[in-house]
Amino acid sequence: MLQKLNFKPGFNKQDTESGAEGQWTDGDFVRFRYGLPEKIGGWNQLTAASKTLPGVARKQHSFSSFAGEKYAAIGTSQGLFLYYGNDFFDITPLDTAITGCTLTTVNGSNVLQINKGSHGLAVGRYVTLSGVTVTGASDFTAAELQVVYEILTVPDVDKFTVQAVRAEGGSGMTAVGAATVNPYVEVGPTTQTSGYGWGTYLWGNSTWGTERTISDVILDAGNWSLDNFGEVLVATIFNGKTFTWNAGASSPRGIRASQSTSNFPTTANPTATRISIVSDRDRHLFHMGTETTIGDVTTQDPMFVRFSNQEDLNTYAPTATNTAGTFRLDTGNEIRAAIQGKDYIFVATDTAAYVIQFVGPPFTFSVRQVGTNCGCIGQHAMSYANGAVWWMSAEGGFFAYDGTVKSLPSLVEDFVFSTDGDNLGINLNSRDVIYSAPNSLYTEINWFYPKSGSEQVDRCVTYNYSENVWTTSSLDRTTYQDQGVFNAPYATDYESTGTPVFPSILGITNLYGASIYYAHEVGTDQVNSSGTTSIDAFIRSGDWDITSRRSALGQATGVVDYRGDGEFFMSVKRFIPDFKYQTGNAQVTLFVSSYPDDVAVSSPLGPFTITSSTDKVDTRARGRLVSVQIANTAVGESWRYGTLRLDAQPDGRR
Repeated sequence: MLQKLNFKPGFNKQDTESGAEGQWTDGDFVRFRYGLPEKIGGWNQLTAASKTLPGVARKQHSFSSFAGEKYAAIGTSQGLFLYYGNDFFDITPLDTAITGCTLTTVNGSNVLQINKGSHGLAVGRYVTLSGVTVTGASDFTAAELQVVYEILTVPDVDKFTVQAVRAEGGSGMTAVGAATVNPYVEVGPTTQTSGYGWGTYLWGNSTWGTERTISDVILDAGNWSLDNFGEVLVATIFNGKTFTWNAGASSPRGIRASQSTSNFPTTANPTATRISIVSDRDRHLFHMGTETTIGDVTTQDPMFVRFSNQEDLNTYAPTATNTAGTFRLDTGNEIRAAIQGKDYIFVATDTAAYVIQFVGPPFTFSVRQVGTNCGCIGQHAMSYANGAVWWMSAEGGFFAYDGTVKSLPSLVEDFVFSTDGDNLGINLNSRDVIYSAPNSLYTEINWFYPKSGSEQVDRCVTYNYSENVWTTSSLDRTTYQDQGVFNAPYATDYESTGTPVFPSILGITNLYGASIYYAHEVGTDQVNSSGTTSIDAFIRSGDWDITSRRSALGQATGVVDYRGDGEFFMSVKRFIPDFKYQTGNAQVTLFVSSYPDDVAVSSPLGPFTITSSTDKVDTRARGRLVSVQIANTAVGESWRYGTLRLDAQPDGRR
């Protein structure tokens, strides 16, 4: 007799497979809508030439100019870039210029050597040359050499080499000519890693003056804060300087972000800030975890907050006639995250939560502590959506603030945070690479995080706040921007061995990997420069069992009503698939086992290919416990699944 199996929406990863009867326990690339599981949408690579960016993207921010031009700013470990009109633009700030350099070339070689005593540059830095003069018997022109390079070697502190656009056709130069070297500003490492060297571990662990081979010092990954002050992009390097880029300037996409952008200088800003954020309602620029004395990096305090005068990015000294000011948060060791709420800024330290709200002169802002033991795990592990702030906690859980701080119950919490047994929970040593963002198209909050043993994002946990359900997946996005300025969510995917295509850098290598930019919720597949590939989604249920005893309802009505406790084996002769919608084929597999600790095996003849015309499937599955998996494995396939009907009856052991 056919029996209908209904499953609760969401994943339950806290219970055992047999304990989670009537629930879904695992899956990948799926979400729930109206209580039913479905495959998520696909993603297409952006930019006409399938360009990729250098390094790993750490922050993304979308905004529009007053003229209606739509921009996405992307900060990577190697620079700052704009997406506009389906193309990328390099607006990376330049570091302090190195003047008085000379050049060396050799006939027949494309190696260009730049000579400068104590240049302080390392392999992998990006530099541009300007003010070039060519002397000696060289056939290079100044214009050929005034491009962007990656430093390939550093023979010593007085010279470094790059790859020229071609080989020297003349007899060459030997430490002659002239050039100014303009390095790209340093952002930071591609990963959050342990720092090794002298003084990085316990006293007495080794001999005096020797480098330690183990460490309790964590080097922060290169990171950015990005926000807009009207049509001005404000960009702050984590624990570094603040830069601006003005979309309203003349030919703005040919101008780099800087500390002295026309009309919006930031030379008066602090030079060491953890996080910057614009208070939208009242238009102050906040520096979180910044210097107590502007310009003196030795005075940086990770709990100190400084804000500018209203409508002014460049005035920070408080006076009787402005609204600039400072204060220090009390609870915690460092400010971890800050985000704009409805009419407030929400700030989380490593242990507490605060609301900063504009109240006007003479106090300008009220600062209220709204929670303890609820700190944020990382700089970008916080989102705002549906009138609430959502964040992943440093204490191992999830929280929301909608006027009060609330802990979010989760049936995937152990899977995300625990490393007990063989579970690969979150890598806490790489917490700063965690990235959270909403997907308002499906009322979801995503947290992309690295699992234990990984230094880069390779997992995702998602909370659907309208369905109140959790899912997990292997979607690995280092940044994610909700639809709004653009019509779809845009996200970055990092390839550690990829060689970036943009910007055009002579001698570019894959030293820092490359980031791919995708538009999400588009089609059914992954589409990039490598072609179109399937997004292999699946969802699997907990175990279901049967008994030959009738329930009280069954005895009263005379209907066979098998709801059991696993006493008897069962035989499944057929099942009826039920898809709300289906594009292409789907694969349905029945897994059976004799005991909860056994490894479940696929039923004979399975997996079963289900088409849109399949009405029933005959099978010969036998076992004490049975579970079902819905999946797809080919390009162009998508589905939303409904209920499962099994023809199951008690059976013997033979």
